[in-house]
Amino acid sequence: MQAQKEAPPDMQCRDKFLIQSVVAPVGATNKDITPEMFNKEDGRVVDEFKLRVIYIPANPPSPVPEGSEEGTPPRTSVHENGNQNSCFDDVSRSLEEINENSSEALSVISKLTEEKSSALQQNQRLRQELELMRKDISKSRAGGFSLSVVVLVALLGVLIGYLVKRG
Repeated sequence: MQAQKEAPPDMQCRDKFLIQSVVAPVGATNKDITPEMFNKEDGRVVDEFKLRVIYIPANPPSPVPEGSEEGTPPRTSVHENGNQNSCFDDVSRSLEEINENSSEALSVISKLTEEKSSALQQNQRLRQELELMRKDISKSRAGGFSLSVVVLVALLGVLIGYLVKRG
């Protein structure tokens, strides 16, 4: 295999490796493993797994300090060169900023929680008002005639009475 000369512009790759595994006979050596062992015939079980290729930046910085050899201390750091106090101050300032940010986040969370409970209470009150209005409407329509129907019938009665008397 050869490495690509340039990474794709979107850092996405469709390349995959096919990993195949088979059960080898007990005591098999490297010479005993042949390509024919990976053929799916004669009742052989060949497990396959497709491994996707993912691009990562070359030589990413290691977050863990590394020692040069076993039993030797890690490389000297800035702390041992007399700048320990400034690093300590930087860490202290970072912790103070984190504490300030977390207190701000907690206040925002509590404010949002209060707004949520207020909205839920208002929603409940509106539901109760809607239910009361529905009951009032159903009571007003429960019996009798509406006023407009009564007035219309009265006008028709007067008109018919006038026409009958005239004629």
